[in-house]
Amino acid sequence: MVPADDRPPFWRRLGDAFARWQTDKIASPAFQRWAARFPLTRPIVRRETERLYDLVSGFVYSQTLLASVELGLLETLRDGPMTAEALAPRLGLAPDRARRLCQAAASVDLLVRRRDETYRLGSLGAAVLGVPGLMDMIRHHAVFYNDLSDPVALLRGETETALSQFWPYVLGKADGPIPADTAATYSHLMATSQHLVAEETLDAVSLDGVRHMIDVGGGTGVFLDHVARRHAAPRLTLFDLPPVVEAARARLADLPHGDRIAVRGGSFVNDPLPEDADTISLIRVLYDHDDPTVIALLRKVRAALPSGGRLVVSEPMSGGAAPSRAGDAYFGFYTLAMTTGRPRSAEQHAALMAMAGFRDIRTVSTRRPFLTGVVEARV
Repeated sequence: MVPADDRPPFWRRLGDAFARWQTDKIASPAFQRWAARFPLTRPIVRRETERLYDLVSGFVYSQTLLASVELGLLETLRDGPMTAEALAPRLGLAPDRARRLCQAAASVDLLVRRRDETYRLGSLGAAVLGVPGLMDMIRHHAVFYNDLSDPVALLRGETETALSQFWPYVLGKADGPIPADTAATYSHLMATSQHLVAEETLDAVSLDGVRHMIDVGGGTGVFLDHVARRHAAPRLTLFDLPPVVEAARARLADLPHGDRIAVRGGSFVNDPLPEDADTISLIRVLYDHDDPTVIALLRKVRAALPSGGRLVVSEPMSGGAAPSRAGDAYFGFYTLAMTTGRPRSAEQHAALMAMAGFRDIRTVSTRRPFLTGVVEARV
């Protein structure tokens, strides 16, 4: 028996009892048959059944998207509607298989089938073409799909994942010099997928009054380029691994504001951070790493900042008490396949920042939290 003083409150016990009763009912085949026939519950059953079917079939929808991108279906239809027969030779498919792909793509709103049996771009298909970096991410997901082919083995740590090999030097697993093509692949993917995150972050965070900003783990400078476009005053410094900053120098040389961004090579694990900044940003950095590495980095950041200095963290975040599909499902499994890091809630970020000695910690709302969350703190 649980002592009376240690028992949950009455209302919680009552709620738990009702939840158990509700679960038993919903899990009953007899109740499901009754609810599917009863007029008041029929719409609910249909809606929930469709949601469950989408969960069961979701992997097929994702592969439909990947096939549409890999075969150039969306780009081919940019200029106007076509029949499946006309599309077939352009896609390298037999006509009946081209039609099958078009039908599948239309079912998930990538395409629209018209009355004359031609297909045109749908709203989602057009968005795939219009969102910077999205097609590169979709193509990259072929690696992730392979790692998810046995999710139970992945959860038990019984497989050597492809993603852990894809990011070896980011995770500190590279032996010896990093091949230039490996660095280039990583840098390109990070750069093309960074634009929306940069926009979301800068729409949420004011940089007025910033004197010198250092972006640690800044890749090829996408975030700082966005900062330079919006703010003329601050000095800007990018800090990342030496092979990455070589790609950054080449990229920044071709940008209108590239000459405002100084580039420093080093590892935030092994090397001291650049100093003389009043603001340091960590954009999509912390979720790649486990807590000890994160705390060590946050302490380095705090040591590099003056009194009143500011830290800006922006990255995909867990929903915490309200789990989110992007933060907890997608990035939860993605970081698991990387074999390091995890998505953290804003509250968990705040706790780690406090452990590192930061104060005045606050969560900043973003318009599209599925893309990124933002937490700020000061020394």
